[in-house]
Amino acid sequence: MDIEHVRTRFIKHLGGEPGSVYASPGRINLIGEHTDYNGGFVFPGAVDKGIVAEIRPNGTRTVRCYSIDMKDRIEFGLNEEDKPRTSWAKYIFGVCRELIKRGVDVQGFDTAFAGDVPLGAGMSSSAALESTYAYALNELFGESKIDKFELAKAGQATEHNYVGVNCGIMDQFASLFGKAGSLIRLDCRSLEYKYYPFNPVGYRLVLIDSVVKHELASSAYNKRRQSCETVVAAMQKKHPHVQFLRDATPEMLTEVKGEVTTEDYMRAEYVIDEIQRVLDVCDALEAGDYETVGQKMYETHYGMSKLYEVSCEELDFLNDVAKECGVAGSRVMGGGFGGCTINLVKDELYDAFIAKAKESFRAKFGKNPKVYDVVISDGARRLT
Repeated sequence: MDIEHVRTRFIKHLGGEPGSVYASPGRINLIGEHTDYNGGFVFPGAVDKGIVAEIRPNGTRTVRCYSIDMKDRIEFGLNEEDKPRTSWAKYIFGVCRELIKRGVDVQGFDTAFAGDVPLGAGMSSSAALESTYAYALNELFGESKIDKFELAKAGQATEHNYVGVNCGIMDQFASLFGKAGSLIRLDCRSLEYKYYPFNPVGYRLVLIDSVVKHELASSAYNKRRQSCETVVAAMQKKHPHVQFLRDATPEMLTEVKGEVTTEDYMRAEYVIDEIQRVLDVCDALEAGDYETVGQKMYETHYGMSKLYEVSCEELDFLNDVAKECGVAGSRVMGGGFGGCTINLVKDELYDAFIAKAKESFRAKFGKNPKVYDVVISDGARRLT
């Protein structure tokens, strides 16, 4: 994202002297889907696309915002009753309120922002927006600065309390803690984390966006979550220490096979396997073994498609094309029901794979998929 582009719009629409420029990235998740609410692990990394914002304290109690992409200007106060109606402004307002609740003396400021995180591609543009402002306002107004974990929680609380999305913490965590050349294994139960090297020399990471949005219907999501809880309850009769599927073994699942529905059994089988796959991928990365990483990605796709049943025809098609082209690894990324596949592709196969994916997808579905190359990059930071 071009800092000068943001700066010229800031001066044009808000006048006066330049402010400070901050940025936060979107994220990918290499492996570990639907593991977060089961107490398992996720494995995200920050990407080279995100949000850039210029911010200047204005000495008042009013926030003046200009969205460069929306060409829209909003003003709001900092009290609870000042919540704006405009959807994009709720994110900034929510971050202000959540930081105030955490003891940061947020005052009025002028700001303009723009982003190059593709909307709807599962790279979490909303978390990038929250993390940009959480990081910036904490630095500008926080005399006793709160730590990055608390900033991530402020972003998550913004979603819960001001946007109405009951999300986990992975997106905000990745946006704030991202590090170039590293992925982060986050334990969703203890919130312990560890960086793993991700330097796939000879490979590229690319997202292929199906441009399909079968919305992750809350009913479908809640039903799967309920399945997991049902299986845990069945296991607890013999194994009271099992609080989440994270605590379960395949043997424990076999024990309760006769007590749960086939559907609940399949859902739990996927989750238990997926939690182990995250650990296997960590080991493979430490050994520089990207072929095993790719194989585990294919296993995740199979599990999400056939056991958890959150894929769709378009994503399964893109996964099949990847296999046909000899791509090292491919899977649906995110909650499912549309969005992107994430693909680990050898450099020499890249051009042929992208051409084949575009051509065959267009022939079958009558629309062009979008292609996003991603590079693992740094998290939230001040640019000027």
